[in-house]
Amino acid sequence: MSADLPSSDREPVAVSIVVPVRNEADNVAPLIAEIVGALGGRWAYEIIYVNDGSTDATAERLAALMQQYGQIRQLKHASSSGQSAAVRSGVRAARGAIVATLDGDGQNNPAFLPDLISAVERGGGCVGLAAGQRVGRKDTGFKRMQSKIANAVRNGILKDGTRDTGCGLKAFPRDVFLSMPYFDGLHRFLPALVRREGFDIAYVDVIDRPRHSGVSNYGFFDRLWIGIMDLAGVWWLIRRKKPTPTATEVH
Repeated sequence: MSADLPSSDREPVAVSIVVPVRNEADNVAPLIAEIVGALGGRWAYEIIYVNDGSTDATAERLAALMQQYGQIRQLKHASSSGQSAAVRSGVRAARGAIVATLDGDGQNNPAFLPDLISAVERGGGCVGLAAGQRVGRKDTGFKRMQSKIANAVRNGILKDGTRDTGCGLKAFPRDVFLSMPYFDGLHRFLPALVRREGFDIAYVDVIDRPRHSGVSNYGFFDRLWIGIMDLAGVWWLIRRKKPTPTATEVH
């Protein structure tokens, strides 16, 4: 089955939670329990774990948890393709009209998912992104410094009005995400691209916390040359954007 065609053999869902993971075997069970606790009874939902080429026991742990929780789906990349690709695979497979994302290491607290999802719902079609903004960062001082510099440079060039684009906690309409041009690193430029499409952004303060276990498996926005190339590309896309004409059918 193509990832563009969500499965229709399940109960309808309103919200899809997408979690990209690589080598997070020890973190999947506690995080899933927290997601279920945060969302239970509020929406019909599914949890899509995108296993991005894990070489540990992540696949086996997820397979066992799928027997316990009927709302879990697992997508697998044959080899690691990166966080943006994992998020995109999950969104393409999602059956909910609203998609929420969070990192799979436990640093993003699922307790904030309802606030993000509700912000999109209250937007009435005008909000294209609800973005988590971390407070009380639990990263090292060096990473916090890198993030502060990167965010300042990005905001200065793109004028996206966002102090923190690296937080994995986000929610958005599925069709808005899929309408945007895809490139590696897309997830870190969502505010600028959402504004480019004419949508508003809602901001939700979220409290950061240490990861459950293990070490980071995805690069931070501190790979200088990749970041500069992506920044230049997004700047070009914004500059080239033209108003979408209003088309009226003539009878």
